[in-house]
Amino acid sequence: MRTVLTVIIIAILAIPSMAQTQKIGYAETEYIFTQLPEFKQVDVDLKAHGTQLETQLQAKSKELETKYKAYQGMPATTPDAIRADKERELQALQEGIQKFQQDAQTSFQNKQAKLMEPLFAKVADAISAVAKEHGYTFILAPGLPGGGGDILLYSDEKYDISALVLKKLGITPVPAAPTTNK
Repeated sequence: MRTVLTVIIIAILAIPSMAQTQKIGYAETEYIFTQLPEFKQVDVDLKAHGTQLETQLQAKSKELETKYKAYQGMPATTPDAIRADKERELQALQEGIQKFQQDAQTSFQNKQAKLMEPLFAKVADAISAVAKEHGYTFILAPGLPGGGGDILLYSDEKYDISALVLKKLGITPVPAAPTTNK
């Protein structure tokens, strides 16, 4: 019984010393991404893709509007068969627009993922390298680009490795705007 109690006491005393050997830092990933020249090009490419999709959507909407006005302007003597045919055409155009909107959203998300994937890998590799070089056990991210949400409720700026990551990537850090989660 005494041996078990001694082992428990030793284990309890060892827990604080084990916890003290953990070095935890954080990286402001949104800040890091905004400093990457490649990120700026991704932003330009995504805006261009979004504009192209928006232009196509506007053209489809304009076609629907024009045909709807023509339908409304049909004389009262227009046969029911022609009216029904025009209504089916308008319905098909409306459904086509809804499908295009869904497809456009998917297209934009796929393009964003394709363009960002190499940047995520590059930043992740740099974070890992900096963490290993400086003896960090864990690196947290206050939030992810695009509003991924905060997972860090408090942080001391002395543990922010963002500038080290940027230097590892060959980028001279530009001061970040003050954040509100500190």
